[in-house]
Amino acid sequence: MGRCPDCQAWGSLEQVEAPRAGGQRTVVAGAPSTPARRIADVELDSSRARPTGVEELDRVLGGGLVPGAVVLLAGEPGVGKSTLLLEVAAQAAARSRVLYVSGEESAGQVRLRAERTGGVHDELYLAAESDLESVLGHVDQLKPSLLVVDSIQTMSTASVDGTPGGVTQTRAVTVGLTALAKERGLAVLLVGHVTKDGGIAGPRVLEHVVDVVLHFEGDKHSALRMVRGVKNRFGPADEVGCFELRDSGIVGLPDPSGLFVGRFGQGAEGVQPGTAVTVVMDGRRPLLAEVQALVAGANIPSPRRAVTGLDASRVPMLLAVVERRGGLKLHDAEVYTATVGGMKITEPAADLAVALAVVSARRDVTLPADLVVLGELGLAGELRRVHGVGRRLAEAARLGFTNAIVPAGSEVGSTGMRITEATSLKEIMQRMR
Repeated sequence: MGRCPDCQAWGSLEQVEAPRAGGQRTVVAGAPSTPARRIADVELDSSRARPTGVEELDRVLGGGLVPGAVVLLAGEPGVGKSTLLLEVAAQAAARSRVLYVSGEESAGQVRLRAERTGGVHDELYLAAESDLESVLGHVDQLKPSLLVVDSIQTMSTASVDGTPGGVTQTRAVTVGLTALAKERGLAVLLVGHVTKDGGIAGPRVLEHVVDVVLHFEGDKHSALRMVRGVKNRFGPADEVGCFELRDSGIVGLPDPSGLFVGRFGQGAEGVQPGTAVTVVMDGRRPLLAEVQALVAGANIPSPRRAVTGLDASRVPMLLAVVERRGGLKLHDAEVYTATVGGMKITEPAADLAVALAVVSARRDVTLPADLVVLGELGLAGELRRVHGVGRRLAEAARLGFTNAIVPAGSEVGSTGMRITEATSLKEIMQRMR
């Protein structure tokens, strides 16, 4: 064949087929790893969701964990990710074997946390590992039904170069754990870190590889925690689960409205001027929220406008609508608006509640204790319809509210509440006199 120009050896050249145009090579069919089956013949029993024992998490997951699913729970440091997943592991260990792998804490540290939260079970196994191959060895030995890895950014594998937490290592470890989950029907829960801007640390492909992506959110000044579904191949991706962080661990809140409505359960005695209750949608979940306002006289040319928990760019617009379209003087007064329980409201459906709270505070009159208000306000003072009015009112009725003010033409459904329809803010303000 000739002489090699590099090693000068004779007869060492080998003929190969040149690639086709576009750099593509001929693909040769191989033997299938599994036979193809008709979709009607595929069994569903092994793929149905199994409850975790944590109801609020099951709500977000769509019923529970599917065998073979890989779930990524991301959140800021200290928000309670490890505490929540240790609770899930403890609940699962009451029914089957669970392996909890920690790359950030020792087994003793995890044991201390488990004792504090009552999560010590015979079938809950702990391993302080940061090497993927070692984790696979533990799985081979224990054969668990659930694997928890805390966290994915601390894990590494010898199959690729790079530092733990880097793009290459994180991708390789995630792909390896996903392959393990699919092969053995093993549910895998991964803890993920977030960046300064709130995104999940690591390669973007991480979110594409896993089956479910959950964001764990919470304010360090509040005990409220929320698990928000971002991606879910087995259920709705916009569900929200509510939790409360306590000394004994983390507990679900099936009815979190008590945190967001300051007078919840107090009846008419808890009503004060400057408060209004509305229902906001957080994903698919309706939540009652209380908006408070305080209007005080000012001796300065530019009175202060302070906003807490509401859209700071929208509240000044609503104050202008109240003054210009409702005829209520506010230019010489300081106005403070806030939500109860650290809730953050950005949707326009709370516009009417903000406006009526300000009107109530300015006139020093109270709104009925059993009243909820819904509606978006336009610059002309008109009341616009919002989505999901029926679901919002059903939630309010379930919690004991009997009266509601909604935009005219809203589909309210059958709630048993006394509904008042209105077309403008001025119309409602005239009824308040």
